[in-house]
Amino acid sequence: MADFDPTTPSIARVYDYFLGGRDNFAADRELAQRLIDVFPPIPATVRENKQFLHRAVTWVAGEGIGQFIDIGCGLPTTPSTHGSARVVSPGARVAYVDTDSIVLSHLRGLPSREQADLTIVQEDAREPEQVLARVAEGIDLSQPSCLIMAALLHFFPVAVGRDLIARYAAALVPGSYAILTMGLADGRAADRFFALYSKGTAPLYKHSAEDFASFFGDLTLVPPGIADARAWRPNVQTVPVLPQREGEMIVGVAQIG
Repeated sequence: MADFDPTTPSIARVYDYFLGGRDNFAADRELAQRLIDVFPPIPATVRENKQFLHRAVTWVAGEGIGQFIDIGCGLPTTPSTHGSARVVSPGARVAYVDTDSIVLSHLRGLPSREQADLTIVQEDAREPEQVLARVAEGIDLSQPSCLIMAALLHFFPVAVGRDLIARYAAALVPGSYAILTMGLADGRAADRFFALYSKGTAPLYKHSAEDFASFFGDLTLVPPGIADARAWRPNVQTVPVLPQREGEMIVGVAQIG
């Protein structure tokens, strides 16, 4: 764990603080609170992201998918990807991928009853071939799987994000799925948030809804298509009009092939 420095904020631990978790340090809490001060909607959007992921993962599992690849998974929280999948598919396999040694340590420390059929991979999401080679140690890539990239794409330039999704999707067989989410915000408060976050942890890119749609490429979106995390429900043709807010988590689920 040579890369661990409790004085340097971590993306995963700041996110954990937004969720009300305890796996964070003073530096993470200080930055997270400053971010909340400049952009108050952030804890709500992060919680909505988790709630969407639970709905999406359980729905995909209900479609017969028993394998999930969670890229940039972050610290294990409830509901977890494996917990959500196993509500429907008790034997679901999950590969968790992250670069943060603290994240990996927490995943390896999960109770033994949860560890079955988990593959824990320390690799960079920007290297799909390396990631998938390790993922294949526990996931059968000749069978349909579900790719998850949640609250991750805003850390890449648009062209990089498009390329990454295309490369991951190309490695999955037809009938697989992709679950993607991204923070979407505009206005002066959002500008301050993006600037402060980029200075405090890692560069954060301000993408549009059109940019997010482009990440799916030629994948087939599941109705209702791209929506606010609060409103997305599987195979609903229309979504309710939500109260306007400075920020939201924009989400989508698509089938591959």
